[in-house]
Amino acid sequence: MRAFILKRVLWLFPVILIVAGLTFILMHNAPGGPWDRDPSSRQVDPTAQKLLNAYYGLDKPLFLQFTSYLIGGKNSVTQEWTCGLICGNLGPSYRIRGMTVQTYLFKPPLGKSFLYSKAGYSLRLGILALSLAIIVGIPVGVISALKQNTWIDYLSLFIATVGISVPNFVIGIFLIIIFASTLHWVSVIPISWDDFSVWVLPGVVLGFGTLARTARLTRASMLEVMRMDYTRTARAKGLTERIVIARHMIKNAMIPVITFLGPALAGLVTGSFIIETMFSFPGMGRAYVTAITQRDYSMIMGTTIIFAVIVAVMNLFVDVVYVFLDPRIKLAD
Repeated sequence: MRAFILKRVLWLFPVILIVAGLTFILMHNAPGGPWDRDPSSRQVDPTAQKLLNAYYGLDKPLFLQFTSYLIGGKNSVTQEWTCGLICGNLGPSYRIRGMTVQTYLFKPPLGKSFLYSKAGYSLRLGILALSLAIIVGIPVGVISALKQNTWIDYLSLFIATVGISVPNFVIGIFLIIIFASTLHWVSVIPISWDDFSVWVLPGVVLGFGTLARTARLTRASMLEVMRMDYTRTARAKGLTERIVIARHMIKNAMIPVITFLGPALAGLVTGSFIIETMFSFPGMGRAYVTAITQRDYSMIMGTTIIFAVIVAVMNLFVDVVYVFLDPRIKLAD
């Protein structure tokens, strides 16, 4: 077990290197730069641009820029040595003066906890969306399998198909029109995110697709387990239907569902760009979109690397949990 975990953790480093390299290449091949502004606004003076490029090392060849980001280097203006990504330094923001990427994403307002930082907001929204998928999706899938070929099964399949096929931002627009514009139950741009009621709509919109996939996967897994020999054996022993369903069917049907839900949490935390922007949510997804539009290179690199680490860690967590759920699975050293 320890050897497996250590091996997966070591594999994380080349994954981060590849993600950083691809992001760096795509970022620098996109048109524009960090000092470009809207044509209708005042542009940065060419002399100032030259000084800014020298300060942030953007006047160096791309290979040296990449190695400086990874390892570190000496600032040609201040002559100070700064360690790079290997020291956990994600770099300074090009558009937010005096702010590093990790400070901008992880530091909460004065007097608040981590949960009030941009990363904390995205984490809470992702957990809320995943909780909705588990609390609603798993029971719907179980009931749908037990009531196969009834109106309950057909209704749940229809809802799940809609949730899978329709993009979440389209569902979000419809929910905003119904609950915000028509019924006035919620506000599209809330004054404060301390009120839990303003989290409901973004959480539902973000988690609806995962809820639908969870319900479909649970139903398919339950139908497979229902036809297994050990299920028929349990009934033949005289066990009540409730015990057969709880101890033998649901327990074994949850194995593929758990495998899906681990990466799903990472996807909900890291894939909420459109939803956070739509609801003016103060999380990492919205900050990521803003960084892309402003060509804030270090913010783009740092946020992408953080997202990649979250996905890799959640995949490792699922692999380890899978062993405890299914004793037949062994981790290879």
